[in-house]
Amino acid sequence: MVEKEVLFARTLEEVRALAKEQGNCIREEQVQEAFAPLGFTQEQLGMVYDYLRKHRIGIGEPLDAEEFLTAEEKDYLGIYLKQIEDLARVTEGEKEAITLSAMAGDLAAQNRLMEIYLPDVAGIAKLYTGQGVFLEDLIGEGNVALAVGVGMLGCLEKPAEAQGMLGKMIMDAMEEHIAQTVASSRTDRKALEHVNEVMEKSRELYEELRRKVTPQELAEETGLSVADIMDAIRISGYHIEYIEVNRDV
Repeated sequence: MVEKEVLFARTLEEVRALAKEQGNCIREEQVQEAFAPLGFTQEQLGMVYDYLRKHRIGIGEPLDAEEFLTAEEKDYLGIYLKQIEDLARVTEGEKEAITLSAMAGDLAAQNRLMEIYLPDVAGIAKLYTGQGVFLEDLIGEGNVALAVGVGMLGCLEKPAEAQGMLGKMIMDAMEEHIAQTVASSRTDRKALEHVNEVMEKSRELYEELRRKVTPQELAEETGLSVADIMDAIRISGYHIEYIEVNRDV
């Protein structure tokens, strides 16, 4: 059973990676082929499709990223795309020539290629909205990844490979930003819960003793360590009114 769960998790990750290479889109037959060794039923495959859609991966065709944007994000994106509109204008022949020069290490060509790909960064960012991060921040992270990526194109053999490589680097950067933001949010919530716990217990002891309590007294009564109590006090900005504490300690 455990082996099957591991295989499922690995297969799901492989499917997501394949979809990323294909512009966040995957065909049903590709999903079916990937999960064939697990003997999934149509109902189970349906759950996989739902999971993929939830993570902004289109089945058969790309999702309409516009539907995930707020009114404010649409306004921001419209203004941003207008600002970079002229920078991105280039023919396919010019783009290939610039890419070749960028692959050869030409700094001017690398800078020009960055300008050409700016709308692509914005388009990818739309796919990652609604996950607790700002569209503007996603675009910023993507642009940084793009700047790094154009300087690494020398490892490629053909200019046609550039778009896939840059797209993957941009997506990876945005996903990493989302993961870090979510982790930070969880840490903040835990810290707030910790402060609330110390505040509530100090209030109870304050009402019992009819005076402010020391961290040591609170630790003795609650089982919390003095270090944990002091951490909560510091996180609160020393605003837990029921505890008597020396800030210089």
